Formats: sequence, C-alpha cells, structure tokens
Amino acid sequence: MSLVTSNWLENNLDKVKLIDCSWHMPNLKRNAYYEYLKKHIPGAIFFDLDKYSDSNTDLPHMLPNPITWEKILSNLGISNNDRIIVYDNSDVLSSCRCWYNFIYFGHNPNLVSVLDGGFKKWKLEKKITNSNESRLFKTKYKSLENKKLVKNKNQIDININKKEFVVIDARGRERFEGKVPEPRKNVRSGSIPNSLCLPFKEIINDNNTFKNIAEISKKFEEIVDVNNNNMVFSCGSGITACVLALAYSLVNNKYSPTIYDGSWAEYGKI
Repeated sequence: MSLVTSNWLENNLDKVKLIDCSWHMPNLKRNAYYEYLKKHIPGAIFFDLDKYSDSNTDLPHMLPNPITWEKILSNLGISNNDRIIVYDNSDVLSSCRCWYNFIYFGHNPNLVSVLDGGFKKWKLEKKITNSNESRLFKTKYKSLENKKLVKNKNQIDININKKEFVVIDARGRERFEGKVPEPRKNVRSGSIPNSLCLPFKEIINDNNTFKNIAEISKKFEEIVDVNNNNMVFSCGSGITACVLALAYSLVNNKYSPTIYDGSWAEYGKI
C-alpha cells in the first residue's frame, strides 16, 4: 500500500508516524519549514530533505550514509516497526523522495506510504490542521541499506552501451530535449544518452493525486514493457524520479524503486 487516502489517514492519525516532507524548488523562494510551522496535519514531524542528505557533496538531496540515517530517524523519534505516512505541500511531490529513502534504508515497504494528494488535497477537504510541533522521544533506529536500489554515474555510463536497465527521466520534455535552460546553475541542458522521458506531471492529477493505475500503466506502456523490473528513474536532482518510481511500483508490484541518485544535477554538471 504505497498510497493512502486522506480519509484513511483521518481515521488512523493516532496509529501512524506522520512526516511532512515538503520541499520547494529554490527559485520559488518558499520556505517549507516555515510553512510547516504555520499549518500542518496534527502530529506531523518535519523532515528537511536538504538537511537530511549527504553533507559531503555539493549535489542536492543525495542519500546520507547508514549511520547518519540512523541518527536522523532516532532523533526524530522513529522506530523500525512504525507505520510511516509521508506527505508534502509541494508541486514536485517531494514526499515520494522520503518514501524512497525509507525503503532504501530497509524500512518494511509495507509500512511506508505517501498521502495521495498531500496537504493540498487535505486542506481542500477542510480537514483538521494545527501549528503544534510534535514532542520527540529519541529512539534507536537501525538501518539495513539496500545498495541495489541506487545507481551512480559510472553505472549509468556503462549502461549506455550495455543496456542492462532502462533509464526514465521524470523532467519535462523541453528540459529532457535540451530546448530550455536548466533551473540549477552550472548544469547544461540535455539528457542521458539512450534514456527515455516520462514527465512526472503526466501521471498526476490537478489535485496532486496520482492518476488511476490503468492511466499510469498506459503512460508507461507507451515507452516500456511494464513487466520489466530493471527500471531506473532519474530527474533533475533525485526528487521527481521517486514520483515515477512509486508510480511504477503501483503498476508492477514486483518492482523495487531504483533511482540514479545524482540525476541530471550530476550528469549534466559543467
């Protein structure tokens, strides 16, 4: 159950650990943490995607090491057997990146879900919100890293000729085709050779919910065999790649979400 509905969450708020993983593109000049402090779903913990990433690289949102991940979750009061629901107030569905991180570090995939429609839908439905920060009680979280779920630049380069897996880019088509400049500095326009494009917005409805499985499946079937488990997703900086990874896992229940962590921020670096 990778997705839960707002009604389901409303009825189970006392049974889950709720995480607000809102993140905004830098050019929007929005502060996700300040927005969280003003209003969020009751009981939510704020997860800072920029802060809780690898601090030893200039690439954005890269996975931290397992020891750092354990410290992050322990300080947030999260335990290995917690039922995790992640949501966001973002146009890029940043909650999906947090969902992926949990699975990468060994949290039971059946215990991690994204709120379909996020905070946008929750507010439209006039469901309860507050501005209270949750009191955190430190735990001893243990990670179990699954390195098969991530690719690095060297693996991407080798695959261009070997074609052992399919790379699908979640960015808009104009960015993929190099027709417009990249939003990040010192990153050229273009895409990874032999990669395919499926803009993440094509599988999302206007209210930020995912399209139904038949519609999502149709989108993937236009470019790939949906029985193929060797899919790797990329994007600008590793966030919307996870939107596609989650969507593909809805279509193919044998698929384990796999991304190119550096994405175009690394591959297109000048």
